[in-house]
Amino acid sequence: MRISPRCGHLACTTRPNVLYMTHTQADPFPRIRTAGLDGLLISFADTMAEPSNRAALAFRNAIDSSDWDGVIETSASLASAYVRFDPTRLEHSEIRARVEQVLQQRDWYHAPLPTGRHLWQVPTVYGGDLAPQLDEAAAVAGLSTAEAIRRLSETRVRVLTIGFAPGQPYLGPLGPEFNIPRLKELTPMVPEGALVLAISQFVLFSGPTPTGWRHVGQTAFRCFRPEAAQSFALRPGDEMQFLPVSREELEDIRARNTDGAGGATCQEIPG
Repeated sequence: MRISPRCGHLACTTRPNVLYMTHTQADPFPRIRTAGLDGLLISFADTMAEPSNRAALAFRNAIDSSDWDGVIETSASLASAYVRFDPTRLEHSEIRARVEQVLQQRDWYHAPLPTGRHLWQVPTVYGGDLAPQLDEAAAVAGLSTAEAIRRLSETRVRVLTIGFAPGQPYLGPLGPEFNIPRLKELTPMVPEGALVLAISQFVLFSGPTPTGWRHVGQTAFRCFRPEAAQSFALRPGDEMQFLPVSREELEDIRARNTDGAGGATCQEIPG
């Protein structure tokens, strides 16, 4: 998704045959819009918040559970769900009517999250040479470095969506004190496993990349594991907690662990 700089309308650019999708601010949510010739976008808000992300995840799961013939794929973003269908097998009017019927079944903003989610607790070095922008992030948030580490490490964050790079999670929400802006200039490169922070969210990088987000923690966790049967380690709706360890402990974890988990523990979240 991107925002058209000319008019501010939402426009989908992920597929070559998509059409622009427009709306007025008076339109209610949830909102169904056409996404090209073979897609529907169901939006629960204009911006990400816990209830809108919950709704997107729960609604997508409901569509998947319906197992409709002609639906090719689904996905969930920060505040929307996407349904792609085969128009030669399922008419647009029919799929839209079915989606509307499912929307009316419950209050999706308070729906239970999908079952089968997991909690990952990941050893993380905060600050120092491995994550040099922690002090700056803490200062912008109005906190001491020690207090920032305490709050960040005690917070369980949800995998809000996977995007930007293979297997890469957007995680949140963090407390409002961490609603800090991105950097004005890009950091030339952060490594795989970097935990970065901005706008009340974490991103855990799945590969080396430039970024405008502040590098506050470093892990040995690999989000993208192309050699594994399940190449994406995380799924939307999973939860993560980044537990502080020393640099020496992280180096020991790197030496002893070759499975990509980086010393993380994983347990199923009770439904």
